[in-house]
Amino acid sequence: MKCSQSNCVRIGSSLLDPQVAFATADWKCDYCGYNHNRNSDLAFKNWPPKYRKHATLPAERFWIGFFRIATEHPSSYYKQCNTCGRVLPFHAFSRHAHWGPLQRQMECRGCKGAINAVLNPRRSHQQLHESSVRRRVADLLLEGENKHVDLRQLFERFGSKCFKCGKPLSFSARNTWAVDHTLPSKYLYPLSPENATLLCGGCNNAKHGSWPSDIYSNGELIRLSKLTGADLGLLASKPIMNPNINVDACVSRYLTVRERSNLAKRVQELKVLLVDWKLVEKLTPHNRKALGFV
Repeated sequence: MKCSQSNCVRIGSSLLDPQVAFATADWKCDYCGYNHNRNSDLAFKNWPPKYRKHATLPAERFWIGFFRIATEHPSSYYKQCNTCGRVLPFHAFSRHAHWGPLQRQMECRGCKGAINAVLNPRRSHQQLHESSVRRRVADLLLEGENKHVDLRQLFERFGSKCFKCGKPLSFSARNTWAVDHTLPSKYLYPLSPENATLLCGGCNNAKHGSWPSDIYSNGELIRLSKLTGADLGLLASKPIMNPNINVDACVSRYLTVRERSNLAKRVQELKVLLVDWKLVEKLTPHNRKALGFV
């Protein structure tokens, strides 16, 4: 608001309450350091000084309206596409009828169309369905586990080059590069600075969820471990389900994000994957009972 730059505040998967935001939010600008909260004086030079003080009624009414505009409707929110990396309005991402207000697919509609154009002709209907279910469940299980990855630091770490082929990459040409889960999300490894690899679009498509040892040479695995700090033994192993993931917490989050009308189907999909992944024993007795395992 002070410097007119755009900021993105990560708020999770829940629609914020305007009154709670007004009472508790403290959004600091990444550019000028201005704090957007009810206790900050307004930064409008053209306003009379006596109205800019945070304790005045005009300033309080402004902050109430500010947080209402920013939080009261899903159209006010933005989301980053996992494929092209653009930060886009929520309407740029598809949703299913029974999803909550802040639940959208991981890719924007543009990237989703491009991905489906390449992959769909190669898959049977059953393969498409199973792949979609597994990815959706894995992504939802990892909500709250992913950590922020600074893209400029990632570029610096990898020397602005694709790790696999060495092709020079431009930070501004976002459609030419991707941030890859080094250890795939389908094995419940969340995105983090240690689990992010910079790849060009072609190498990212070739990796496509493969375990590191299936796609990289021994020398590349050693170099990747040095660059990211990832466990070399884990990178060089065969696929292993993440032993450190809090499965019970993930399941608890998963069970709170779907509407009641679709709950039975979602529970069945979750149960199939938990059995396949041999994760049932990591659940608390309460969640095992809730899912019908006891």
